[in-house]
Amino acid sequence: MGNPLNKDREFENIPSIKAKTLRINLNPNIYGTFAEIGAGQETARHFFRAGGASGTIAKAMSAYDKAFSDAIYGVEKDNRYVTQPRLKQMLKYEMDLVEERIDRKSNPDYLFFTYANTVATIDFSKRYKGHGWVGIKFQLDPDQKEYDEIILHVRFKQNEARLQQETLGILGVNLIYGAYFKHDKPKKLLKYLYDHIDKDTVEIDMINFIGPNFRNVDNRLISLQLIKNNMTDAVMFGPDGNNLLPAAVLYKKNILALRGSFRPVTKVNLDMFQKSYDIFVREQTVDQENTIVIFEITLSNLSASGEIDEQDFLDRAELLSSMGHFVMISKFQEYYKLVEYFNKYTKNRIGLTMGVNNLVAIFDEKYYRHLSGGILEAFGKLFFKDLKVYLYPMKDPETGQIMTSNNLRVHPRMKELYKFFKYNGKVMDIIDYDPDIMHIFSRDVLKRLRNGEKGWEEMLPKGIAKMIKDKNLFSRKENEEVQITQEVDDE
Repeated sequence: MGNPLNKDREFENIPSIKAKTLRINLNPNIYGTFAEIGAGQETARHFFRAGGASGTIAKAMSAYDKAFSDAIYGVEKDNRYVTQPRLKQMLKYEMDLVEERIDRKSNPDYLFFTYANTVATIDFSKRYKGHGWVGIKFQLDPDQKEYDEIILHVRFKQNEARLQQETLGILGVNLIYGAYFKHDKPKKLLKYLYDHIDKDTVEIDMINFIGPNFRNVDNRLISLQLIKNNMTDAVMFGPDGNNLLPAAVLYKKNILALRGSFRPVTKVNLDMFQKSYDIFVREQTVDQENTIVIFEITLSNLSASGEIDEQDFLDRAELLSSMGHFVMISKFQEYYKLVEYFNKYTKNRIGLTMGVNNLVAIFDEKYYRHLSGGILEAFGKLFFKDLKVYLYPMKDPETGQIMTSNNLRVHPRMKELYKFFKYNGKVMDIIDYDPDIMHIFSRDVLKRLRNGEKGWEEMLPKGIAKMIKDKNLFSRKENEEVQITQEVDDE
């Protein structure tokens, strides 16, 4: 199968799946087990077919029956089987068995590994395409006490279980091969997972590298590569910097999303968040305990100057994480695409916090010329569910007038459409805003910071200025024009 991700690798000799499995099988030291649940022993099959597997495979198993699976790996608290905790328990259990049953004195050079997956392929009705967790726990040195792990989540896009199984088998081989022979180049390892797989057959929407040989790997940057390489549409990470599976975080939640550049996060960003959150959780249908707040940055914002500046991205992430927030990076320039994405995982209330400029941009027809139904199609997707916009006012720099939902200016052709959504309660003004901070914009703070001017510190939330100085964040100067999308600015 062809693969667009390999276009920049045409000069490389990409090993065949058989060549990869044979290289591992013929290595006298790589030795371990396979535990594959839900889609057959597809990965192990490649190693058996290649020949020489007796020197590599200690055991290959499938525990399809739930009772047997529970008896082996224990019962999960949520009684679910295709989950990350289940995968991690499988890896731990199987590795413990390897250590217990293989005499290290007789095999001092063995590099132990356990490969596991827990997968649900497409159902008979073809409503659910299928997904799964895949991982490997392994050694790169026989004296290594703490194991390395690579854990990822996949979503299948094919419409036949057989094809999904075949894709899973190839992906598994690529993962094991990459773990042993490409571990020192995690970004490349990520691309190599798609060797001999079409990009549009499977989506990788989360991956984490863990262990002593990955201590210098920042999983947030790896997460960024997933989007940059078109492997997925959105990624998330938590305050600890580890990548999270968006589906697991968003599942059946009430979601409040705030889009911005957060470059850096300002007092206005914080005021927007706090005031809109207070309104959101008082909504009749919103359970505060089942609510999550997402600080979202679009990929186009990260690449406004042409290329993605990874350090700049990490600087923004550092500040948001320090404040305890969940961060999402998405490819959704238009808001309706973001709402569509959320609607895949929840039917509960969704709120969007934005400034006046952002709302005006939503009513600009130029963003919807690619849609056959134009702006009406986009608005049908944006507002057809239980969605509400929480609007933060803006002070007109020329007149000093406070702009709200009542006096903002949209294109004359859009006035009636805007009135429809306004008077149907889809737009709510934030009225208890702080008027003393309305002059603050991230771009101005950044300019002052980089030019060594005074006064920018007072524009940021408590502790943020100190962190920027202590860690020398946003220190590099650059010439850029921020790309205009439906994210005119975060305030």
